[in-house]
Amino acid sequence: MKINSTLTAHSLEKKIQHLFELSAQKIHSLEAGWSPAQGSPVFTVEGRYTSRGWTEWTQGFQFGAAILQFDATGESVALEAGRKATVALMAPHVSHVGVHDHGFNNVSTYGNLLRLMNEGRIPADPWEKSFYELALKCSGAVQAARWSRTANGGGYIYSFNGPHSLFVDTIRSLRALAVGHRLGHVLMGENDRKISLLGRLVDHARATAQYSVYYGEGRDHYDLRGRTAHESVFNVNDGNYRCPNSQQGYAAFSTWTRGLAWAMCGFAEELEFLQTLADEELAPFGGRTAIEAMMRKAAEATCDFYIAYTPVDGIPYWDTGAPGLSKMEGWTERASDPFNPHEPVDSSAAAIGAQGLLRLGRYLGNGSYWQAGLTVCDSLFDTPYLSTDPEHQGLILHSVYHRPNGWDRMPGGDGVPRGESSMWGDYHAREAALYLQREIAGKPYLTFWS
Repeated sequence: MKINSTLTAHSLEKKIQHLFELSAQKIHSLEAGWSPAQGSPVFTVEGRYTSRGWTEWTQGFQFGAAILQFDATGESVALEAGRKATVALMAPHVSHVGVHDHGFNNVSTYGNLLRLMNEGRIPADPWEKSFYELALKCSGAVQAARWSRTANGGGYIYSFNGPHSLFVDTIRSLRALAVGHRLGHVLMGENDRKISLLGRLVDHARATAQYSVYYGEGRDHYDLRGRTAHESVFNVNDGNYRCPNSQQGYAAFSTWTRGLAWAMCGFAEELEFLQTLADEELAPFGGRTAIEAMMRKAAEATCDFYIAYTPVDGIPYWDTGAPGLSKMEGWTERASDPFNPHEPVDSSAAAIGAQGLLRLGRYLGNGSYWQAGLTVCDSLFDTPYLSTDPEHQGLILHSVYHRPNGWDRMPGGDGVPRGESSMWGDYHAREAALYLQREIAGKPYLTFWS
């Protein structure tokens, strides 16, 4: 990508304001036309949100979007909608033992509400605060209990595929463990053994950095620095790593860009979180120096790969190894084209990756990463990606869900998905916009842990 060094957060202010104006329409349209009996909205088909039975990992984005809308605009109607839906419908996600998505669902709802209360943005009510805290403590513990051990003595939170499976995207769901630890909670095991949520956070991050991220150090024939594997497969009998795999990307040895973006954002955000902890808290798990070095190495490698293998405007194609890219000579040297007849872009990867670039840039004091994040947002918050059609319920267009399974609508005869939106893409675009809005206004820095 071509980093625009002239951009500032202030230069995006009008685009951000327009985004939240459109966002209000989209949230209202979905709320007016959606019944909880339909399940969780996942992605749009011809501009209308639909569900997809797989795992219920997007409902927190639906209600969290309304809470972010209040945060950005002060719209009390949005706050009440998000708060009521969280109380009424999110409890099953707190105790859900079958998924690795607790950070997506519960930190986006209970976590945002607790943050707003701690910031003084909504009235402080001791019982309401305790309710949010209890939900987050339980969510973090349930997430941490989904545990497989590795041969080197560490471990990882296993995906919904089963105990053999480490997903790269779970790095961002570590927010649930981080919040639980910050609230003083632990996971209680057999014989009343206290299991540290922070310890499991560090172990999972270490496994992700070691097995999901490549560093150009000769790991295998396709070891290109910064690329990621969606899934890492282990032998559950002895904990040994076996091979990379991909569920939603093109192949085990290509880079699914949304997985890459989850790693960028997750590692950068956890580095920020570590800054709030005392050295004594980190000492039992390897110490600050080693833990931060591990996370920083992964964050820098993935962000560098994104910059190197994304079109000049900062919006990536869905997988950097997708076969149709071979028919698009020089695709990294020009702006992304969601209307090309070969491969789809994935705007949701841009929405997620933008925060990784911005947060890592701020953490390191590195202007290049910061400017890269602004470049992504400048493109994402404008046409052809910002959805201005009032009849379309999505906010960010040209998102891809599951290309290998063929779950995305392909409106033309070329077999390329385009024109649709996803709950995670819309949510993370709002979150990135709120992040920059607070920077512009000099408001408290946006974190998940308040």
